[in-house]
Amino acid sequence: MFIALSATAVAATKLSAGQVKAVNIARQAVTNAKLKTQAVTSGKIKNGTINALDLGAGQVIEEKIGTGAVTGKKIAKKAVSPRTIANEAVQTDKLANESIVASKLSKSLYEQLVRNVAYESAQSVSDSEPNKTATANCPSGKEAIGGGARLEGELAEVSLTGSYPFSTGSSRTGWTAIAHETGTGQAGNWSIVAFVVCAEL
Repeated sequence: MFIALSATAVAATKLSAGQVKAVNIARQAVTNAKLKTQAVTSGKIKNGTINALDLGAGQVIEEKIGTGAVTGKKIAKKAVSPRTIANEAVQTDKLANESIVASKLSKSLYEQLVRNVAYESAQSVSDSEPNKTATANCPSGKEAIGGGARLEGELAEVSLTGSYPFSTGSSRTGWTAIAHETGTGQAGNWSIVAFVVCAEL
């Protein structure tokens, strides 16, 4: 009977500040239910002790991340996927020079691009013959994407009558220009020049 009363008296005794030391607390004795709201502050958390397993889903939100806190070294490889990038988030000024190569373009878009442009020309003889033709041919592997013609010499009675792509099969391989004398008198010496703009398609 005496022992029981003594135990009760000890339990009811009020503890003074600092009387309970860390060594007096058993492992796992302090649970979530024993912690006062906001009792654990930032200054009480040891650096590096909170990892991904300690964070609940959606707990780290945008306004909780300090400016410049997430750097390239903090992002795991393949962590940023198309699904995690917002629409229009990657703008032109965010792309490094020459960062987009042909293999990153769709086939339909790549086929519309003009590549390896070349300019060629061809000129007829310069004399007084009434009809002249000139054809400028593209280098091998390239097709005509544009062209034109001009007349040179004594042109008072000469007219350009044709300027169009020259085709070989289904490919536009050059540009042809045609002109002839239109007057009834004798024209002087003149010539026609055809030029073509070629590119890989």
